[in-house]
Amino acid sequence: MLAWQTYEVIIDGNPVQIEAGSSILQACESVGINIPRFCFHERLSVAGNCRMCLVEIEKSPKPVASCAFPTMPNMKIFTNSAMVKKAREGVMEFMLANHPLDCPICDQGGECDLQDQSMLFGSDRSRFAEAKRGTQDKNLGPLVKTVMTRCIHCTRCVRFSQEVAGVPMLGAVGRGNAMEIGTYVEKALATEMSGNVIDLCPVGALTNKPYAFTARSWELRSTPSVDVLDGCGAHIKVDTRVGEVMRVQPRLNEAINEEWISDKTRFAVDGLKRQRLDVPMLRVNGQLQPVGWGDALKAAAAQLGGASGAEIGAFAGPLVEVEALLCLKELLNSLGSTATVSTAAGAQSADLRPSYLLNATIAGLEDADAVLAIGCNPRVEAPLVNTRLRRQAIHNLLPVGVVGPEMDLTYDHEHLGTSIDALQAIADGSSPFAATLKGASKPALLIGQGALNGANAGTVNALARKIAADVGVVAEGWNGFCVLQHTASAAGALDIGFVPGPTAAPLAKLKVVYLLGADDVGAAADDAFVIYQGHHGDAGASAADLVLPGAAYTEKSATYVNTEGRVQRTARAVDPPGDAREDWSVLVAISQAVGKPLPYTSLPSLRARMADVAPHLADDSGVSVPAASAELTSAALGFAPAGGAPSKAPMTSIVTNFYMTDSVSRASKTMAKCVETFGTRV
Repeated sequence: MLAWQTYEVIIDGNPVQIEAGSSILQACESVGINIPRFCFHERLSVAGNCRMCLVEIEKSPKPVASCAFPTMPNMKIFTNSAMVKKAREGVMEFMLANHPLDCPICDQGGECDLQDQSMLFGSDRSRFAEAKRGTQDKNLGPLVKTVMTRCIHCTRCVRFSQEVAGVPMLGAVGRGNAMEIGTYVEKALATEMSGNVIDLCPVGALTNKPYAFTARSWELRSTPSVDVLDGCGAHIKVDTRVGEVMRVQPRLNEAINEEWISDKTRFAVDGLKRQRLDVPMLRVNGQLQPVGWGDALKAAAAQLGGASGAEIGAFAGPLVEVEALLCLKELLNSLGSTATVSTAAGAQSADLRPSYLLNATIAGLEDADAVLAIGCNPRVEAPLVNTRLRRQAIHNLLPVGVVGPEMDLTYDHEHLGTSIDALQAIADGSSPFAATLKGASKPALLIGQGALNGANAGTVNALARKIAADVGVVAEGWNGFCVLQHTASAAGALDIGFVPGPTAAPLAKLKVVYLLGADDVGAAADDAFVIYQGHHGDAGASAADLVLPGAAYTEKSATYVNTEGRVQRTARAVDPPGDAREDWSVLVAISQAVGKPLPYTSLPSLRARMADVAPHLADDSGVSVPAASAELTSAALGFAPAGGAPSKAPMTSIVTNFYMTDSVSRASKTMAKCVETFGTRV
């Protein structure tokens, strides 16, 4: 940093070089001095209304709020003087004056900022003898519980809903002692990110409603893991107690989710406990009957070994990890079958990675200066991506054009049309948005699965290729060609080539159908034998002749690849229920029973094989995205030319119900309440 960009301030008698324009709080934090705060948050605008961060400045007659006061060269700051201690103690006394002090029954107990700071900076006695103020609780819906008497009016929730979530429903009503935080008119907090206000609230005014009164923070064991309920791969921590998942919270990761997670990630956790498969079952006389693993493996081997390769097919669902996908692919290949289909990846080509990844990366989308969304609704397909686009649209006036369904993205955008004609107009330059893309230095295309798996997939590919070449979507140091995968399994399936071969038979002609966590495949032939392997009794299990119980993402160490190509691994937080086993181990056992043993029997050897198939899968520490090239060609992006007359049908989002996209969320009672309260959010 250049010398003119920094200057010196004196903090507690020590000279410190800080960045020009820093607030006093930021200057103190840069040298490791803890300044207490309630209203200040790094990702929200400065409110300066809690006054807990008071410090003393030389020649100032009274303390100042450090979060809202800028530094100046040679300023002398005191963070631990008698004036500061007395001021903070006074502020804390006012905070606690109307606080109910109900810590023994408060869900925030043990992780409450008010508790911690009152111990560090508060007084040892109270002088308040009057009656405390009472406030009526607000009904914010099935996710966020309110006890508004505890509210200290920090307004973090208000600023989050307005600035990050983009749903300005919360606000302050009244003044002084009559001030209340609420929704003006009684209404549920309708946003896919509402649960983050629970983490932001420094007291127990906003807490997790489904989790209420179930556990204390000191009873929980936290396991760092990765979310798999959408394609972003947010970093999370899974809190467990006595072998049961109690809650899911976000972990800080600046490159993906910052410190937010979607409501589905946070609240669908109760789905991990319901409708679970915990014992193998075989259909006998039309009814599924529990059997032992030995009998189940024999039945699977008899069916797989008794059919020809052309009569066997496998379908993998949206939550399947790379380990299981590779085992299933190599098992079917050993039996002579190439009918391996990922329902998450659809009809996408697996030839080259740039053709199916979000190449700009999630964080890199903030560098784009024009975005064209094609056949996707990022608000429900990837809420974490949508929050970044919103930030750019609000602060940098990012122009966003949409070809596809009309929707509320929480920020201004230009709806260009719903059919392929709108995309054609951009490609031939007749649409005004084509000039916007052409004039951008870093344009980006955000292509959803609704377009790539629709009736006009070939035409969309060809037109997207043409637009990308014409406006310079791929240039030196920038790759703005972004495919948005809405599931955790899609990118990993394409990485290892889990796609049907040229001779793969359609579902109707298969005699043995293997469903690996796949529930939306359709009906097989009447005489087909259906094997379902998964962790929930969803639609696939209901139609199966043999059910093999698997482990959910919180019950195994598994590899996933998110939409930007980042290789990530979950961690085993609890054990699978009953006789359920990890999917890869079941598939290895079936291969041995059928007489075609796979060449690995342990997780390390399996991951070594994964690295042989796709070398980037050996590294789970970074993003494996091909470097942007200066030239864009159809071959480089793996696109085939369009064929036939395009359909005039409107493009739609691939997600039709935000709250129920997989077997875990469909089993969640909380997600069912959300659908009842908010609808499908589409």
